[in-house]
Amino acid sequence: MPKRPTPPAYNCRTHTAPPGRSNESTDRKDCSMSIAEISRRMLDTYPRELNVDRDTLVECIAACSDCAQACTQCADACLSERDVASLVRCIRTDLDCADVCTATGRVISRQTEADANVSRAALEACVTACRACAEECESHAQHGMEHCAVCAEQCRRCEQACRRLADALS
Repeated sequence: MPKRPTPPAYNCRTHTAPPGRSNESTDRKDCSMSIAEISRRMLDTYPRELNVDRDTLVECIAACSDCAQACTQCADACLSERDVASLVRCIRTDLDCADVCTATGRVISRQTEADANVSRAALEACVTACRACAEECESHAQHGMEHCAVCAEQCRRCEQACRRLADALS
């Protein structure tokens, strides 16, 4: 098997405070990468051939991660609203969706000896959870809850990415 080229090293960005304002918290290197960047780099080093389009897989992994984060933060924001009792269903769908997205992202990240039936089942569960959460959050976004609008947007993005990957596995 031909050896894959080594991906280029990730370059850290240096953040420097203005003159006279330097301290440990302002002079630092930022070596953070997005989930998409990490996934792409890891897949670039994967020693076997993938059974699915790399870009579709990366997009779905990132969408699952982003959606899980948005749902977790939306649930937390709902808990800070004045009328929390009216948001119980929203909080529940946020937390369910976050958990399903996290699990799905992990399942589809593992490509070695992957069982397409298990991956498809996880993706379908994610589509269902994202759709339910998006619908619930959209109803609250119509009443001015911006955190629900952000969450619904991420849920719809994840729902679409999971559908595309499930279709690619078929």
